Amino acid sequence: MKEKGLLIVLSGPSGTGKGTICKALLKKNKFNLSVSATTRNSRNGEVDGESYYFLTKDQFLEKIEKDDFLEYAEVYGNYYGTPKSNVMEKVQNGEDVILEIDIQGALKVKEAYKEGVFIFILPPSMEELKNRIRGRGSETPESLMTRFKSAYKEISFISKYNYAVINDTVENAVSKIESILIAERCRADRVEQKIYNSQEGIINEQFND
Repeated sequence: MKEKGLLIVLSGPSGTGKGTICKALLKKNKFNLSVSATTRNSRNGEVDGESYYFLTKDQFLEKIEKDDFLEYAEVYGNYYGTPKSNVMEKVQNGEDVILEIDIQGALKVKEAYKEGVFIFILPPSMEELKNRIRGRGSETPESLMTRFKSAYKEISFISKYNYAVINDTVENAVSKIESILIAERCRADRVEQKIYNSQEGIINEQFND
């Protein structure tokens, strides 16, 4: 039996740099990026099928009816969801998959797949977080305040995660996450399962000869 891959879930308040960290991890490691679906409008530079699958609300609701999502949530008036089959097939096939999703979505994934590695990304300070959100240039004063207030509430969910990483610099954050994943692969329960699968395979081969 093939060893399962890791399902790595990165999330945290808006503006903490999850996307930048995710891109840096993908450049250095053989991870599969799970592309989420959303009903929000695309931003400058985003590509359909690469950044997100951009769907209409009706298309998204149809997929919900078909149970096509590992998780989905409504955030700031838009729907976001993780296609189920793409993720689980890769994990079962021994490949590592990384999800960069919002907190609501991460907690739903944890309910569905507790074996995942859940990492909460934090800003160096709340003032820096505010500057990062403002620096996007895509927020109105009202939406900026909404996101900033929401960030305070979202940080309270940190206890639901396995790990927390402060994004002071992308390089440091990536290094810490890579160390976390090394430790995860050495966890006794994962190694025990790997040994069991190996023994099971040997026994099956002997009986089939």
